[in-house]
Amino acid sequence: MSPADQPYFKALGARIAKARSAADLTQVQLADALGISQPQLAFYELGKRRVPVSLLPGLAKVLGVSIEALIADDDAAQVSAAIPRRTRHGPVSRLEQQLDAIAKLPKARQKFVSDMLDTVLAQHATPAGQEAAPA
Repeated sequence: MSPADQPYFKALGARIAKARSAADLTQVQLADALGISQPQLAFYELGKRRVPVSLLPGLAKVLGVSIEALIADDDAAQVSAAIPRRTRHGPVSRLEQQLDAIAKLPKARQKFVSDMLDTVLAQHATPAGQEAAPA
């Protein structure tokens, strides 16, 4: 691997490790699912070896992320790595678009949106004619 490639493969390995942790898998479990050894996976996660292109579809499937989320070299990819892939075909619903936009917000804004949703959902769960208790 050339010195120019090292930063990319180190970042790729970090994204793989992060997605593996988010999927609650050990290196041994992921390596077994991919049919490779645990030391080989460790080298990929550390960026010491190139990840073969042929391994990417299996990685994405087992980790529940898109290939783009693994290979893209930007902050949006890191956010989307934690969001499972769509399994439906067809146009993306407005709600899915909104959820994607919320996932890209700073944590404080995400909490604000979450609190608003909790309030609205609590009001909806209250029987008709009664007011919801303050949150």
